[in-house]
Amino acid sequence: MRPNHSLRFKVALVFSALTILLLVSQALGVKTLAEVQEEKFITALIADDMATLIQSYRMDPTLVPPLDQRLGGHVSQESRTHITLPDSVKELQNGIHEIRVGGQEIHVAIASFDQARVYRIYDFSAYEKHFKKTINALMAGTGLFALLTIWLAFGLSGILVRQVAGLARQVKAARLGASTPLNPGKYDEAEVADLVEAFNDYHHRMGQMIQREKEFTSNVSHEFRTPLTAIKTSCELLAQNTAMDTKSAARLRQIDHAADNMIELINVLLLLAREESSANVEPTNLMGAIKDALDPFADRLTTRGITLSIDIDSGLRVEVNRSALAIVLSNLIDNAVRHTERGRISFSYADGWLRIADTGRGIPQHDLAHVFERFYQARPAQEAGRTFGIGLAIVKKISDRYKWSIKLDSTPGTGTCVALLLPAASS
Repeated sequence: MRPNHSLRFKVALVFSALTILLLVSQALGVKTLAEVQEEKFITALIADDMATLIQSYRMDPTLVPPLDQRLGGHVSQESRTHITLPDSVKELQNGIHEIRVGGQEIHVAIASFDQARVYRIYDFSAYEKHFKKTINALMAGTGLFALLTIWLAFGLSGILVRQVAGLARQVKAARLGASTPLNPGKYDEAEVADLVEAFNDYHHRMGQMIQREKEFTSNVSHEFRTPLTAIKTSCELLAQNTAMDTKSAARLRQIDHAADNMIELINVLLLLAREESSANVEPTNLMGAIKDALDPFADRLTTRGITLSIDIDSGLRVEVNRSALAIVLSNLIDNAVRHTERGRISFSYADGWLRIADTGRGIPQHDLAHVFERFYQARPAQEAGRTFGIGLAIVKKISDRYKWSIKLDSTPGTGTCVALLLPAASS
């Protein structure tokens, strides 16, 4: 599965997130500190003004405002705008208070004077409005810096991961088995240079392993061809014996046909090992390929009482590698025969899909997702007989190589249907 995000994106995201978090924390801290200092400043200013006011009243009693009977004290306005205090201020203790009057926040300083109290009203709304504008400008500036941080983060992250990105491009472009290794001297970052050396070592060992696999496949194919050629030659010589009875001649033809199948099998396996997926693709008669694949199973089909149904146009030709198709059909038929005690195996072709259906025991639902895995067997090992769980894995490997889509549906106790998408040859 391809990752959703690149290394550069992740580095930029982390850098941006940390920087924005620090900027926001700093802005909120400055805002809180400024608000606290503002209140302290206003409190100190009011305290000094009240001390001066009370002193002036004592020195010149004519400056004392008239007594407000409703509040039981003298009301002094610091601002030019007249503000009427609510009755609730009578319950407040001496000191500095912030109250709301008519939707406006004001400060009221209360102090004792002779037998009454003095209520001094302060309106700092203009100052607080200017202060809020300054704070808002600070927060807006923080937002702009955050956006700038994101832009800088992507730029810096590109610089930080440029060598890793360059290495990724070289590795992607490198051909497996290429003799020229990556040059670690091109990278001045120690970690990237170490990664290049590790990749070169792994690449070299993988190339050697693949070369050994190819040599082994070629050698085995050559060694198999020698005895198979001897078998074919012996069959040709024995076929010239006119004294051979009919039964022996039939057995001889089976041996000769099996040798041909073995040669085709070797050729296809060698083809797969060499990654030559488009080689030897030609129009092939599908009915003939199915009959050839069924021929080795004739005795087993008769013994088990399995009937065949082939609903395919005898002139239908598909564009395939004939040997690869023979291996796929052989494995699919073998599975169908092995899992069908009695019943029917049917072949049909429609809309480009070859369907092979049997009336066997079927495959449990939880096994369907694994049947194409190597060495996986849907039945317990003691019931599987002489099988190794690689037949369907070979079918899947060949189908993937030639881009033949394959689907498998099965119902336990009812049977299994395998569908293989084979392109019809153009007429």
